[in-house]
Amino acid sequence: MSKYLFECIDCKKHYVPDEVEYVCPSCAKDQKTMQPLRGLLRCIYDYERIAKEVDVGLLENDKCGGFGRYTPILPISSDDFLPPLITGMTPLRNAQRMAHELGLNEIWLKDDTCLPTGSFKDRASAMVVAMAREFGKDIIATASTGNAATALAGMATSAEMKSVIFVPESAPKAKLTQMAVYGARLVLVKGNYDQAFELSIEACKKFHWYNRNTAYNPYTVEGKKTAALEIWEQLEYSVPDWVIVPTGDGVILAGIEKGFYDLKQLGLSDRMPRLVCVQAEGASPIVDAVKAGNDVISSQLNPKTVADSISVGVPRAGNWVLKALKSTFGEALAVSDEEILSAISYLGKTTGIFAEPAAAAAIAGLKKMVSQNMIKNDERVVVLITGNGLKDVPAAMKSIEFPIPIEPSISFVRA
Repeated sequence: MSKYLFECIDCKKHYVPDEVEYVCPSCAKDQKTMQPLRGLLRCIYDYERIAKEVDVGLLENDKCGGFGRYTPILPISSDDFLPPLITGMTPLRNAQRMAHELGLNEIWLKDDTCLPTGSFKDRASAMVVAMAREFGKDIIATASTGNAATALAGMATSAEMKSVIFVPESAPKAKLTQMAVYGARLVLVKGNYDQAFELSIEACKKFHWYNRNTAYNPYTVEGKKTAALEIWEQLEYSVPDWVIVPTGDGVILAGIEKGFYDLKQLGLSDRMPRLVCVQAEGASPIVDAVKAGNDVISSQLNPKTVADSISVGVPRAGNWVLKALKSTFGEALAVSDEEILSAISYLGKTTGIFAEPAAAAAIAGLKKMVSQNMIKNDERVVVLITGNGLKDVPAAMKSIEFPIPIEPSISFVRA
């Protein structure tokens, strides 16, 4: 008997894992192309039983270096299926200087720049590779703006599996290089991420590849929820007041909501944090829906932002995000490319963390919230830093000014 069931977030129908692979078949009948996914599935566990197995003492004595420590509340049957690249338990850094400058008591940065391939997406890819190994799959495919594909390529090759990657031809060269180095089969699409997503689903059905696509594969949320479990553990088994999430497809925010939900169901916490969705102004369909008070999201067919990792016009988990923001009394806001680029430099100067544009968008969102008095100074804030700046150095170069070269003479140094 499986330790979890799938529950459709739309119709609430339950399925045993063997009945369905990706999305709710009933709700998917009404799915339209280039629209947020209908019938996303969330894993529902036997929380009463698991609560008897998981306690703080067990975690304190667990020597696992990655998120395998949370196996009792993950879909995998054993952490032996996890790929060799250890994923998880990234630093939660106390940003004291930043907090002082912004007038807040506590700002914590969940630093996923140091994950194996350099981004938060390693969490989802590690989980999907583990499930694929458990299911006996040998080829995994995904569509991505860059980081999810890089993560899948790295995790798959470490587990001696093959990956097929669909990415927009405009993806940063550093990310394409990473994928190629890992041995992935690259398919560069003449179009944007949303078009690559549609093509990858068609290809997986045609060639019987296992599909890792974010949100479409329910285990991506389960991988991403591990960040919430770590935050809770690193804050000495407590829940922050706010968690600020840079958002494209919406699956990171969905995962954070799911992780804190699971902790609450297990009796390990008594509340949920308020979640914040931060999008770029040029790719803000979720924010637009929230501000308009809409329950449905209107797709943006031509998203444009310097933050490629959140350059998404059709947020596949958008419906989940709307529900999560509503249930946690969350917020949604958009930041400009100028604010994002400025945040790259600000984050580096105040903390020593080099973030890519999408990750810096969360810092830009934090600064905007402070300027609008949305956060009380005694509230505890966690900001997700989701990707390493080395993944998109040309973008970071726009945020700084280089000095003029000088003659090799001490007089010029003095001047």
